[in-house]
Amino acid sequence: MFSTVAQVARVNPFSAPHFQLGQENVTLRKNSTAQVQPVRRLAAAAVPEGEYSCEYGSAQFYAMCGFGGILSCGITHTAVVPLDLVKCRIQVDPQKYKSIFNGFSVTLKEDGVRGLAKGWAPTFIGYSMQGLCKFGFYEVFKILYSNMLGEENAYLWRTSLYLAASASAEFFADIALAPMEAAKVRIQTQPGYANTLRQAAPKMYAEEGIWAFYKGVAPLWMRQIPYTMMKFACFERTVEALYKYVVPKPRSECTKGEQLVVTFVAGYIAGVFCAIVSHPADSVVSVLNKEKGSTAVEVLKRLGPKGVWKGLTARIIMIGTLTALQWFIYDSVKVYFRLPRPPPPDMPESLKKKLGLTQ
Repeated sequence: MFSTVAQVARVNPFSAPHFQLGQENVTLRKNSTAQVQPVRRLAAAAVPEGEYSCEYGSAQFYAMCGFGGILSCGITHTAVVPLDLVKCRIQVDPQKYKSIFNGFSVTLKEDGVRGLAKGWAPTFIGYSMQGLCKFGFYEVFKILYSNMLGEENAYLWRTSLYLAASASAEFFADIALAPMEAAKVRIQTQPGYANTLRQAAPKMYAEEGIWAFYKGVAPLWMRQIPYTMMKFACFERTVEALYKYVVPKPRSECTKGEQLVVTFVAGYIAGVFCAIVSHPADSVVSVLNKEKGSTAVEVLKRLGPKGVWKGLTARIIMIGTLTALQWFIYDSVKVYFRLPRPPPPDMPESLKKKLGLTQ
């Protein structure tokens, strides 16, 4: 299993390191005596005893990370329900809802201010469950894969590690999200179908059975897995770059507030890229959940190359803000509960010696 993971990491085009560990390129110092280095996980940080409320990688740590995910995703997605509603309507009926401002105008005329809050309940429940799995399982898989790769390879192929861990977490997160996402889209895009989750869920089950809630899970994977891979990998590497090239002092010397500002900025940058890579699949999900009996392939063919990009501007604004706030809330939860918050990874001392970077 380790060989498979290592092979996938080496062929990943996103994370080729600046150097290889090939023996022909590494000259070990012959007269140096091998020293035992303390084991340090990629994401673990050396901290004074008693500073944190739990051990990094413990069950309590994972549980609190999951709770942070619930807050970060549930609150933020519910807060942008009006923009999400207009975005979905642009995707499924571009003739009627021609732009963001036109979409808001038409919705206000037809449904009033309360109409902009349609779908808030399934949004809050669904994305809270997704956040629990997304952030909680990400920490689980990141540590798991890091231990499988070993300290040196985990550092060299850290972007591949972030991509693999986030993809694994999102697979399970979307299964938790799918039922509420299907109900949300029906409420938001089919006028007169249902106004609340209590009305929509029984009606959907009566029409199509349990399939009504899970027929969109495959398109959700198409949308959310690339989105989440970009969200976590881009965020992790952007934080690393900001502390290395922008922030004028080491992370350890920054206040908690300054660290959270870096978190917000990195989150917004990651969010813009997330919106772009996941938008075509998002368009398919919106149309698919609105229509009965359609398949993802049929919807994709009907929308065409131009149709799948409808509503992109609204999605960039929504997802950029959303992702920044999610990371800010998630990191704030870690600060409040005194959870381990690892600094950007450093090259292991053993690797520095192999590369001749230290005496």
